[in-house]
Amino acid sequence: MRLENPYLLLLALPVLAAAFFAWKIGEERRAALCFPLTSFKGIPGSRTAVRLTPLALKTLALLLMALGLARPQKVLRQEAGVSSGVDILLVLDTSISMRALDFDPLDRMAAAKNAAAGFIRRRVSDRIGMVVFAGIPLLACPLTLDTGALLEFLEGVDSGMTQADGTAVGDGLASGVSHLKDSRAKSKVLILLTDGANNTGAVDPRTAARAAAAYGIKVYTIGTGRRGPALIPIDDPRFGRRVVQIPDELDEDSLIAVAAETGGRYFRAETAKQLEAIYAEIDRLEKTELRLPPIISYTDLHTRPLILAALLLAAGMLSSRTLLMRLP
Repeated sequence: MRLENPYLLLLALPVLAAAFFAWKIGEERRAALCFPLTSFKGIPGSRTAVRLTPLALKTLALLLMALGLARPQKVLRQEAGVSSGVDILLVLDTSISMRALDFDPLDRMAAAKNAAAGFIRRRVSDRIGMVVFAGIPLLACPLTLDTGALLEFLEGVDSGMTQADGTAVGDGLASGVSHLKDSRAKSKVLILLTDGANNTGAVDPRTAARAAAAYGIKVYTIGTGRRGPALIPIDDPRFGRRVVQIPDELDEDSLIAVAAETGGRYFRAETAKQLEAIYAEIDRLEKTELRLPPIISYTDLHTRPLILAALLLAAGMLSSRTLLMRLP
């Protein structure tokens, strides 16, 4: 139990002072005509008690009002338990090549989204955000504990959504670092998934990796797609929708170097099952425990003394006009 505004209990002092003076004045000024109190005949002090009852009821009501204004509250303290204490940012390649159909029956984009969704559902106590990139990076979702909202954002991710050609791996990584660097989490993790090489943008991936290391961010890199050429559907304005072949342009050396620079690891996924297993492995690697502060909730109880005060005032008014009525 606590009082939100304990200083308002000082209102009880003028109430008690007013009650004292009212009592003194009442002692000096007696009623001109007293009716016989047959109901209390023979009870010592009954006349005094009856005379002071209205004053006592009003005083008690005002004291209860002061207590209500002080806002008594019930305090409930619950232990929050243990969290992994990790802030995670997913950096997902959404270039056109992610439409490649080598994750039969899925394309690379669908397989990446399914694996990421499973990872997000397992990290219910961590803040997770998402950056997407192709020719330019975009923040799709800031760090949040609302996994439901993040999964909705992930559902809307699609290849080509940035409306910029190319694969700016360095810019995507640098954008992820900028959104994660100010985190106060015990551990900061960035998971970069791409199927290509850095061929546009202003920042080299290894430069971005050095920035991540400077901010204590660990980067896991995932290269996705089967080795060798892959087929991708395109919409040709002349021949309509058709399937063309694209080369394997994944720059594994760069992804290995980025992960090594930050103390992370590089993974290669050529099937949907491998991709899911990679996210599960990262999930196992990032399990640092952090005890959360207790959750304290307050329930206001001020209505109870206020209701009782109203009842006492009503009782005082009713009695002073019936049983305890006075004539001037």
